Amino acid sequence: MGRLTRAHLTEAVIFLLVVALFYGFSFEFNQPIEIYRFGATAWPRVVLGLLLIAALGNLWFQYKHGSAAQGTIGLNDDDAPDFRAPGTLPRMVAVLATPFIFAWLLKPVGIYFSAPFFIAAIMWLFGERRWKAIVIMTVVIYVTFIGLFLVVLNAPLPQGNVYPFYDFSAWILPMNAKLQGL
Repeated sequence: MGRLTRAHLTEAVIFLLVVALFYGFSFEFNQPIEIYRFGATAWPRVVLGLLLIAALGNLWFQYKHGSAAQGTIGLNDDDAPDFRAPGTLPRMVAVLATPFIFAWLLKPVGIYFSAPFFIAAIMWLFGERRWKAIVIMTVVIYVTFIGLFLVVLNAPLPQGNVYPFYDFSAWILPMNAKLQGL
């Protein structure tokens, strides 16, 4: 079997099972949408197809090259992360907890107000310490995100229901309507 190990096969089987499981679940909401001719399951199935291609491509790569070609581009052995360092575990826990906190705050705060803080927090937790870079990239990602969902997809996003956050969302939505009216 080439250079495949049991770990490679286990990884491939897990990804293929995830694809199969979610593809099966996609039939539960397979309904036509009036403004989108491909239906509700089109994009989820496209993502599943990409995951399938990635899993099969990874399996083929590991079959041809094994694990010997692993590594991080541009990283020397001296620069390798030390997972025994004292701050590594709390930082990993923070990185994993941040999306859950973000999701928990979506109902009261809304996405329009909380998304920039989430984006900046993730960048900071991943090690970016230049505040100018954090602010610029947060603005670029936030504007792209809002533009994609409000202007291109015209999809409603959670607005929040607590006083100042709801007012901020209520200000964003008329601005979108004015933008689309131009």
